[in-house]
Amino acid sequence: MADAKEKPVDKLTFEEALAELEGIVRQLEAGEVELEKSIAIYERGAALKAHCDSRLKSAELKVEQIVQGANGPATEPASFD
Repeated sequence: MADAKEKPVDKLTFEEALAELEGIVRQLEAGEVELEKSIAIYERGAALKAHCDSRLKSAELKVEQIVQGANGPATEPASFD
């Protein structure tokens, strides 16, 4: 999985990174990968996880901005009737 044909992590979409990360997890859980390759794919997996976390955080912030609108969160006076 870790070879020269791989796309740089920062160029992957969230979906591509997540799919590759899931593949790495499957490989590591199977335990059929030699030690050196395990280390290399674990490092790539850590980078993929960080990339996915960053993309998710960015998406959350965008959604929050949309919900709040340009003027911040909308508030209404409390009604105690």
